[in-house]
Amino acid sequence: MKNAKPLKEKEMSRGAELLRLALALLFVVGVVLYAMSVTAGGVSIMLVVASVVGAYMAMNIGANDVANNVGPAVGSKALTLGGALVIAAVFEAAGAILAGGEVVGTIRSGIINPELIADADTFVWIMLASLLAGAIWLNLATAVGAPVSTTHSIVGAVLGGGMAAAGPQIVDWPTMGNIAASWVISPVLGGIFAAVFLYVIKRSITYKSNMADAASATVPVLVGLMGWTFSTYLLLKGLNRIWPVSFGAAVFYGLMIGVVVFWFVRRIVSRRAGLIDNSKQSVNSLFNVPLVCAAALLSFAHGSNDVANAIGPLAAIIDVVMSGGVVHTTAAIPTWVMVIGALGIALGLVLFGPKVIRTVGTEITELDQMRAFCIAMSASLTVILASQMGLPVSSTHIAVGGVFGVGFLREYLKSNYARMIAEIKAHHPESDAAEIDAFIALFDAATVQERGVMLRELKQRAQQSDGHELFSKLDRKSLKKGYRQELVKRSQIFRIAGAWLITVPASALMSAFLFYAIRGFMLP
Repeated sequence: MKNAKPLKEKEMSRGAELLRLALALLFVVGVVLYAMSVTAGGVSIMLVVASVVGAYMAMNIGANDVANNVGPAVGSKALTLGGALVIAAVFEAAGAILAGGEVVGTIRSGIINPELIADADTFVWIMLASLLAGAIWLNLATAVGAPVSTTHSIVGAVLGGGMAAAGPQIVDWPTMGNIAASWVISPVLGGIFAAVFLYVIKRSITYKSNMADAASATVPVLVGLMGWTFSTYLLLKGLNRIWPVSFGAAVFYGLMIGVVVFWFVRRIVSRRAGLIDNSKQSVNSLFNVPLVCAAALLSFAHGSNDVANAIGPLAAIIDVVMSGGVVHTTAAIPTWVMVIGALGIALGLVLFGPKVIRTVGTEITELDQMRAFCIAMSASLTVILASQMGLPVSSTHIAVGGVFGVGFLREYLKSNYARMIAEIKAHHPESDAAEIDAFIALFDAATVQERGVMLRELKQRAQQSDGHELFSKLDRKSLKKGYRQELVKRSQIFRIAGAWLITVPASALMSAFLFYAIRGFMLP
């Protein structure tokens, strides 16, 4: 009887897994049936196969990449996992269908030179191998819960397929150098911005003796700034294909929206001023609605941009099949292909996304609403600034870097606090336990500036009275080390960084292998 419950749970888990696979298979079958019906004059096997692989890629994008938009909100408990899945699925699909674009380049980011490709058949084989390799790599990364860049996956796959077909001279190596640089640029920028936002919030709200009053004054400004950056981000990265605007115009319109958001939030917060307790939990609750909006807007912008990773190569294959073997520089995307990408992303998120969402939201460091807000702000601001500076960045790397950024800042602040407490104890005689406790109580209630003054005065008094240290230097180092290990999981750093580093070479090698396999199968 003792093993009955675990056995039942395993059976339920197996049943849920089979149901997810069945629903995914049902979607693929639907894609097959529709693709068979769209070719005039007979069924094109290549078009059907490409459509299936495109659907598989879209589901893997949903399973892995969308976690970055909703993971922090779920980890902070601003959204439940179910609510996050619904919001992200709806807005990802809406972004892909409404703002996914009418035309995309058949070769992602100019990675390879299509003029060096021998013929249209070879081009189709490269695109098919690239699409399948990118999808398989994302599938593997999702299986181990590692958030990786879908853009890097497809870029590496196109690189490998192109080199297999025409050698290294086909590759635009300066562009590849920029992409490699983004492995460092994206997480570093995301981490820095998220840490700066969190430090500003701590200095302006949580370090104040009256957090409720401080939050009433500061939160409207922060949410207004969020309205500004997110509106600008959405205009530049989400709606630019529907309503093209310049960077300056997007910033101006975003500022106007931000002012309206500030005014609206200030009125709401002023009404709730008497209901806000002087506690961190109460202040955190003010960020719940902004986080829900952030998750929705990030998902919309992500759907409008990253759907191209799934259907860009597919559109290229369809263009060649429909035009009778002519390789065009760009390919118009049929509506049904956009729908495959949109539905695939949404379905992949709902069926297989929770694992990576948990990794981003809960398994790297502990998140609350304020920290999740900082990560969302970092994601939008970093993409805006990097795009203007011409820096290649990955939204996945930015978001995960933001999670690490807030974790490491908390680690540093906790470690710094531990050092100050150790200094307080070290400059009091061991017998003065009551005095030490009283001093620490005053120290905790003081502002940052007052704490510095208190420590300086304490050291001066200790030097004058030749006080004795309670903790040795070794004890203090051990205390600081304990804080660092507690707040950020080092194992996740190595696992995720390792997945990032091998994404391009792994997808490239896989794509080269698949290209040779497809060519060997297709040649007479």
